[in-house]
Amino acid sequence: MKILNRNIKTTLFMLLMAVVAVSACKEEEEMFEQTRLFRPVLNEDLYSEGNTIIVNQGNMKSAISYTLEVSRDTFHTVEYVIETDTAYVEINKALIGEELFWNTLYQIRSTAHAADPQYDSKASDLGNVRTQRFPTILNNPATYDVTDRAARVTWTKAGAEVTAVKVFTAEDLQLSTPLFDEQIVTSEEQGNAEVIVEGLEAETEYQIAIYSEDVLRGWVNYTTRVADVDPSAPGIIDIRDNESPSAVADAVLAAADGDLILVKRGVTYDLPKEPLDKSITIRAAYGFGEQKAKLYTTGNWDIAEGAQIDHIRFVDLELRGADYSGDYIFNPNTKNVNVGELLFENCQIGTVRGILRIRGTVALDKYIIRNSLVDSIGSYGLLTTDTDPKEGEKTAHVNNIVFDSSTFNKIQAGITSRNNSTSILIDACTFANFVSGSNRIFRYRGGDGNNNVTNGISIGNSIFGHAWDESDSESYAVRGIEGLSNTNFDIVNTYSTGDFSFSDSEIPGFPVGNYAKGQADLWVSPPTNDFNFKDMGFAGRYTTGDNRWRVVL
Repeated sequence: MKILNRNIKTTLFMLLMAVVAVSACKEEEEMFEQTRLFRPVLNEDLYSEGNTIIVNQGNMKSAISYTLEVSRDTFHTVEYVIETDTAYVEINKALIGEELFWNTLYQIRSTAHAADPQYDSKASDLGNVRTQRFPTILNNPATYDVTDRAARVTWTKAGAEVTAVKVFTAEDLQLSTPLFDEQIVTSEEQGNAEVIVEGLEAETEYQIAIYSEDVLRGWVNYTTRVADVDPSAPGIIDIRDNESPSAVADAVLAAADGDLILVKRGVTYDLPKEPLDKSITIRAAYGFGEQKAKLYTTGNWDIAEGAQIDHIRFVDLELRGADYSGDYIFNPNTKNVNVGELLFENCQIGTVRGILRIRGTVALDKYIIRNSLVDSIGSYGLLTTDTDPKEGEKTAHVNNIVFDSSTFNKIQAGITSRNNSTSILIDACTFANFVSGSNRIFRYRGGDGNNNVTNGISIGNSIFGHAWDESDSESYAVRGIEGLSNTNFDIVNTYSTGDFSFSDSEIPGFPVGNYAKGQADLWVSPPTNDFNFKDMGFAGRYTTGDNRWRVVL
C-alpha cells in the first residue's frame, strides 16, 4: 500500500511538472512573438566590374529570398525588380536580359522575405554604385579641355585609327541620335590624337564619342562652361593681342571703374604696382591647355589712400611671387580705404609671404578664395590685418572670410587679425602642411573687445593634414588659436589625419586624428600638390575636402 501511494504521488508530480512546462512554453511563445525580419545589410560596399554590379549582402538565416530593386533616379522609377534566393547577386545581362549602361550611377535596395510574408523586412537602401567606364582609348577631359562653345577630345593611340567623332545629348544613353553630322578626323588630327569639336552651347552637358569606321571606341561626357564674356562689349578691355609684361598694369591705369580686363592664357604679366583706386576684374579668356595666365610680382600691389572700391576680382589666373619671404599680392598701408569684395576664383596662388596684409585703416567686407590652389605661403599667411586697434578709430579689418572648395598646402600661417571679424566660413577645403613654427591657424590678437569672430567660425566638409615641417624634424603639431574666447565654432563632417595634433591652444570641438593614418597614407603626393585619395577606404572620400580631389560615384 505504501508503494502504491508513492507511485501515485510520483505520477501526480510528473503530471504537474508537465503542465508547468507547457504553460512556460506558452508564456515564452507569448513573450517572444515572431517579428518582422531585419533590413538586409551589405557584407561589403556595392561595386562594379565592367558594367556588372555586385551585391554582396549578409546572409539572413530566417530569410527565404530577397527582392532587389534597381534605379537610376533614386527610386522615382524602378529599372529592374530581381527576385533571388541568394544574398550574393551579380546584376548583368544574363540576369536581367540586357546590359546595364556603362559609367552610370545606379541605386540598389533590398527586401528580405520570410516564409510568412507578414514578416518580410522593410526595404533597405543599400546605396549608390557606378558602373565602370566603357573600355576606351579616350582620355578623361580636364577642366581646361572645354570652353563655353567647344571641347578638346584627346585619346591614346592604340589599334585602328580614329576616323570620326559624334556628339550626343547627355540623355541619349544608347548613343542613337547624333546632334550633328559626324566630324571626320583628318590625318593631322590622327597624328596628334586630338580633335576640337565646336558649335556647342554654353552650360550644356554632352556625350562625345569616337569611332574607327563603324566601331565605337568610347565616349566621354563634357559640360561646357558659362558663356564667356563678349570682348567687344562695353566695359571689357581685351589685351589678348598684347603680351608685354606691362600690359595688365597699363590696362588697369586706362580702365574705368568696374571694367573687366581679358588676358591671354599662357602669358606672364607683371602684377600692377600703381596704387589701385577703382573696381577691377582681371580674368583669363577661355582656351585650351593647362597653363593659366600669370600675374608675377617681386613686390606687391597697393591700394590708393581714400579709395572706395566695390570689388577686386581675379578669375582663372596664376598669381605668383618671386619670394615667399618678401612678396605679397596686396600689402597696402594707407588710410580711409573701403573695399567691398576681394575675390580669387579658380586661381593658383603662391610663393608669397602673404596673400593679403592690410594696415592703417583699410576695411575689407568680403575676402573670398574659391576653387583655388594655394601653396608656398610665408609667415603672413592667408590673411593678416596688422595695425593695433585704436580708441575711436577702426583700424585695418576684414569682416567676412570665405574659403570654399580650395586646397591649401605648405602654408606658414593661417588668419591673423588685430581686430574682430564678423564671420569665417571654411567649406569643402583640403589643408596639408598647414601652419608652421609659432604661427597659428586662427590668431585674433587685438586684446579684449578686438579678438573675436562675432558670428562664429564654421568649418565643414574639410580635411586637415599635419603641420608644415620645414625642418624635416617630424614636428607635426600645430598651434590652434589665440583670442576667440567668445567665438562659437561650428565644425561638421571634418577630418584630420592621425599625424595631426595641437601643441597648444586647441580649436574647440576640432576632431583630432579621426582618420587614423597619416597624410602620406591618405593622399597620393602632398609634396607635389596631388591630393587625389590614395586610401580608397577613407570614409570621407566622397564628401570631404576640395571637390577637385573627391571620389565621384
